[in-house]
Amino acid sequence: MSIALTCSNLNKKYGRTYALRNLDLQLEENVIYGLLGQNGAGKTTLLNTIAGGITPNGGTIEVRGKKLGKGELPKDFCFVREKSKYFGGARVREILQFAASFHPNWDWTFAHELLETFRLDPDKKIRQLSRGTESLVGNIIGLASRAPLTLFDEPVLGLDVLMRERFYKALLEDYANSPRTILLSTHLVDEIAPVAEKVYIIEAGSILLHDEMNRIHMAAHLIRGKAEAVASFTAGKRVLHKESYGRGTLAAIYEPLDDSDMQQARELNISIENLTLQKFFSYLIEGGH
Repeated sequence: MSIALTCSNLNKKYGRTYALRNLDLQLEENVIYGLLGQNGAGKTTLLNTIAGGITPNGGTIEVRGKKLGKGELPKDFCFVREKSKYFGGARVREILQFAASFHPNWDWTFAHELLETFRLDPDKKIRQLSRGTESLVGNIIGLASRAPLTLFDEPVLGLDVLMRERFYKALLEDYANSPRTILLSTHLVDEIAPVAEKVYIIEAGSILLHDEMNRIHMAAHLIRGKAEAVASFTAGKRVLHKESYGRGTLAAIYEPLDDSDMQQARELNISIENLTLQKFFSYLIEGGH
């Protein structure tokens, strides 16, 4: 297993407030990751720290085994910011030409295909674009750069449903042909479920959970039944949330279930259903406070 990026014990303080607290993160080569968190959880601070725009108060960052120095940029990487600072008078094609000069793997054929996919006029000036359309320029750069390490910060913010789907489709199709390490930071939790292979969930500057998406689907369950039955079934299991309703109890658990568990559930007359990623995320965040 080759490692593309390692963040070890990262800390960033603003006054007495921690934006990042003892944060550890490791990205393998050629995997799509989701970085999930509420607004203000520390996602953008983390990405800016990796990209060299913010100096941490402590901790280290390594890219392909090389420790980055203060303010040092990773090599062969692309960072698509939520709010890019493009020169408003420049045309889209000029921004792409400028970006291409920084990325040795840049694919102009793919860039032109993406312009058509997103219905983006290359002769339009940046100041003429809507907030959502401007974000598409950054997404084209992130995809066409074919950078071995690519970071996207809220890539679909401001986009309508159609354009969000087109972005995810283009990303997955190109990733299949040109695998690389991609980190998608977003608060739109359910949208990332079909895209990311592994996820990190961040809250208050710390990682609450790191797991494979498939395992989350297999392990996140909602249990309903009589209070005594639910208490018996969840004993020894990781319970994220529990609440009463009438004479019954609802519990959210994070635990893979086997045949013996399902047999026990039938005997106790309790129901089991899978949690959506959004619900799992909500219960995990609530339990982390």
